[in-house]
Amino acid sequence: MNVLVLTTNYGTEQDELSKPMASLRKAGARVTVAAPRNEPVLTLVSDRRPGAVVEPDTVLDDADARDYDAVVVPGGTVNADRLRTDDRARKLVADFAEAGKPVAAVCHGPWLLVDSGVVRDRELTSYPSLRTDLENAGANWRDEEVVVDTSGGHPLITSRRPGDLDAFTTAITKVLEDRVH
Repeated sequence: MNVLVLTTNYGTEQDELSKPMASLRKAGARVTVAAPRNEPVLTLVSDRRPGAVVEPDTVLDDADARDYDAVVVPGGTVNADRLRTDDRARKLVADFAEAGKPVAAVCHGPWLLVDSGVVRDRELTSYPSLRTDLENAGANWRDEEVVVDTSGGHPLITSRRPGDLDAFTTAITKVLEDRVH
């Protein structure tokens, strides 16, 4: 299992990056972190305090959906707001969806899914403040810790907040394992 994680170089919610990476690696996945620049990813805790520094493995320009089995989009308000305006990030998410591969996003990460055009007629969740944006984009928003929607040609796995990360990473792992077997 090869998983690509999309992040900006500043503003990603620390736990929403580090916990899925650790859980997926523990499950045997190779996790690649892609950022706009080959510079450290400066995470935040609760969008306010400095968090851990993570070194990206590649840059968005060099990432290709054909090389991975799934994509994960962590949240963080600043991260998600910047990713949704990045043509490379939008194209990557759209490429994963078009290829029928799992797309996963947590907290504010679904903003990128809206701008990538992959939420219409899909069931998903997010941080509650994104509900209107998602519904306006044609999604059916649900207030659940994790929502897995397999109805639209590719698995869509979404979660609300850092407190839901165990359910989120368990769902990603299950979807990936089911696809392997």
